[in-house]
Amino acid sequence: MAVQMLYQLELGQSPIDQILAAFDPEDFHAEAEEADGSPPAKPRGTTAEALRYAEKLVRGTRERGDEVDALIREHAENWRLERMPTIDRNILRLALYEMLYEDNVPNVVIVDEAIELAKRFGSENSSRFVNGLLDGVLKSRALERGAVEGS
Repeated sequence: MAVQMLYQLELGQSPIDQILAAFDPEDFHAEAEEADGSPPAKPRGTTAEALRYAEKLVRGTRERGDEVDALIREHAENWRLERMPTIDRNILRLALYEMLYEDNVPNVVIVDEAIELAKRFGSENSSRFVNGLLDGVLKSRALERGAVEGS
């Protein structure tokens, strides 16, 4: 849901409150099921809880957008952020926001979910691109922590 909202925000240039007010989780689940014939992953808890969590992620991703985009630019070799497919860019933004600012989901789960979203909604090469960039960020962050801890 959060990726779809971010995508709508970027393409539609609508205010975030308007996107959130108009978002229908039931339609989202029905559309996702129609897209490839397989049922979408059901959110944990209630749909209302899932929607609240998606809203939290969307607001956080937008609030930290400059920091997250800078990180994408730093790790996207031979790619300008503005030239990336919109869906890939927003999957990366969401995943990096979660990795950096949400501590309730392990990074490996965030990366796996981002790859699955890229496979489902992106192009043929999206999942490899998303995986490579997120893996690069994780490795660089681990090296940075190691350098700081080893000092």
